[in-house]
Amino acid sequence: MEVTNDTCDLLIIGGGPIGMACAIEAKTKGLSYIILEKGALVNSLYNYPLYMTFFSTAERLEVGNVPFSCIAPKPGRQEALEYYRNIQKHFNLNIRLFERVISVNKQESGKFVVHSEKGWYNAKNVVIATGFYDIPVYMDVPGENLPHVRHYYKEAHEYAFKKVVVVGANNSSVDAALECWHKGADVTMVIRRGEINDRVKYWIKPDIENRIAEGSIKAYFYSSITEIRENEVDIFTTDGALTLQADFVLALTGYRPDIDFLKKCGIAVSDDNLCTPTYNPDTMETNVPGLYLAGVVCGGMETHKWFIENSRVHAEMIVANIQQ
Repeated sequence: MEVTNDTCDLLIIGGGPIGMACAIEAKTKGLSYIILEKGALVNSLYNYPLYMTFFSTAERLEVGNVPFSCIAPKPGRQEALEYYRNIQKHFNLNIRLFERVISVNKQESGKFVVHSEKGWYNAKNVVIATGFYDIPVYMDVPGENLPHVRHYYKEAHEYAFKKVVVVGANNSSVDAALECWHKGADVTMVIRRGEINDRVKYWIKPDIENRIAEGSIKAYFYSSITEIRENEVDIFTTDGALTLQADFVLALTGYRPDIDFLKKCGIAVSDDNLCTPTYNPDTMETNVPGLYLAGVVCGGMETHKWFIENSRVHAEMIVANIQQ
């Protein structure tokens, strides 16, 4: 296992767009830095559905003042991966991929010791920019761990001509329901609230509502799954309990940051359901001096608060505070 004796100015946990933005800012300002990323470059984006289209325009996904050229009004996953690979080529960032961080500990000297699966690192400051896509929000119902239950969706082909139950009414659920239906699946949606989420992409929302209205896609509103078995699911609806046939269950009920990791690092987290981490909104520094947050992870369970476009500025705020 590697032991790094040199102390870098800034160690960044997470090689997504915001982690890369922090590295670019550090490099531009002459700070020594390193990024540790548990998976591939922009790992969360890599794990998005194959044909996902971003809500944001290309310009709002840019980092490092490098233009993001895109023919379509909204870029897709493939174009975004290409863009961020080009960012890495352009800046030649000091990034180590497929190296998960295990712990971050502040020493009496004020410096940090960061332990990864592959080594130990010393740093004056640390940024956690780990996003929120790693841990699904589980339903906690019997049968949720069966092999035909999926918390991530990649593409529709696997589900063609099968009975598919999609749980949720957010962007990922709606995209999956429509794509599976277009590929010939018999799709039923189980939705906890009484309508499709208002945050669903504006060009998609009318489509799913029309498919539900005409009966092409069945939907049970104010409903929830109570148990999953090999070929069927039990749901509770306003009309009582029902059993649905299901070859696959796409439980796309959302994702959350690794709150336990934040706590393990010493970051104070609110004790309500929001699990909001403590940080200074002017500097992004947490209650642990020298330990910063950047990007979506700042919102705790409110994963809709921060996006690439409104958290890119965190990089400048953090580096400016370090250099004071």
